[in-house]
Amino acid sequence: MKSLKDKVVVITGAGSGIGRALAVEAAREGSLLAISDVNEAGLAETVELVKQAGSGEVKADRLDVADRAAFESYAAGVVEHFGRVNVVINNAGVALSGRVEDLEFDDIDWIIGINWWGVVHGTKFFLPHLIASGDGHIVNISSLFGLVSMPDQAFYNASKYAVRGFTEALREEMLIDKHKVGVTAVHPGGIKTSVARSARYSAKDDAAKTARFFDEKLAKMSPEKAAQIIVKGIHKNQARVLVGLDAHVIHNFGKFTGSYYQDIVALGAKYVMPKKNG
Repeated sequence: MKSLKDKVVVITGAGSGIGRALAVEAAREGSLLAISDVNEAGLAETVELVKQAGSGEVKADRLDVADRAAFESYAAGVVEHFGRVNVVINNAGVALSGRVEDLEFDDIDWIIGINWWGVVHGTKFFLPHLIASGDGHIVNISSLFGLVSMPDQAFYNASKYAVRGFTEALREEMLIDKHKVGVTAVHPGGIKTSVARSARYSAKDDAAKTARFFDEKLAKMSPEKAAQIIVKGIHKNQARVLVGLDAHVIHNFGKFTGSYYQDIVALGAKYVMPKKNG
C-alpha cells in the first residue's frame, strides 16, 4: 500500500496522542477516515484537524473498544457508511502502574479490556472486510514494553506482549492463506501523550509524581513524528515498526543480554523510579 489516498482508514483512540496524529497524517494523504474514542470532546477536535489536513470524508463515533457488542455495531456501521475498509489501526490504549500485589482486579480488567480485547475486537470485526477489499492492512499498537518487561507495569506488559504475539501470528496466517492484507505490529517508546496522566495507579503509587517522571524523563518523541514513522511502516508493509531511538536501544539491549536484562532493570529501577507511598 504505497499511499493512503482514497483508502478507508479506521483509527481507534483518535481523540488525542498518536491516534490523533495518525488521523491527521492519513488525512494529509487523502484518506477517508473512520475515527473513534471515548473522549468525545477530544474526538471533535480531531475531526476539525483532519478536515483542515484534507481528508476526503470523516466519520466520528464514540466507542468503548472493550465493549464487544458496541464494537461489532460500530464496525457494521463503518462498512455500511463507506462500503469498504482498507486500513484498521487498533490504537486505543491505557496504562496501569503498580506492583502486582497492590493492584485491584477492577483496574486489571480495565486495562486488559482496552489494550487486549480492543485489539481483538478491531481485528475480528474488520478482518473479513479487509480481506474482501483485496488491498487491506491492519496495524496493532503494542509497545516497547511488548518487547521487554518493566517493573510496576506487569499488566501493561501482559497486554502489549499479547498484542505482539497475536499480531505476528495473524501476519503469518495472512501469508499462508495468501490474503492481500498486510499486518504490522508497532512498538513505540516514550511518546509525548497524555497516557501517563490518564493512567490508573495502585494505592501505593504517587500518580502525579509517576506521571511527571514519564512526561519529563521518558517521553521524548512527538506524536506527529511517531505517526509519520507508523504510516511509513504501512507503506513498506513492515512486520514490526520500532518507534523512537529508545525503542531501538532497549529492544537491542534486551536481545543482547537475554533474560539477564531483568536483573539489570531491577537493579537500576531502585535508583530511578519514583518511590512508593507507605
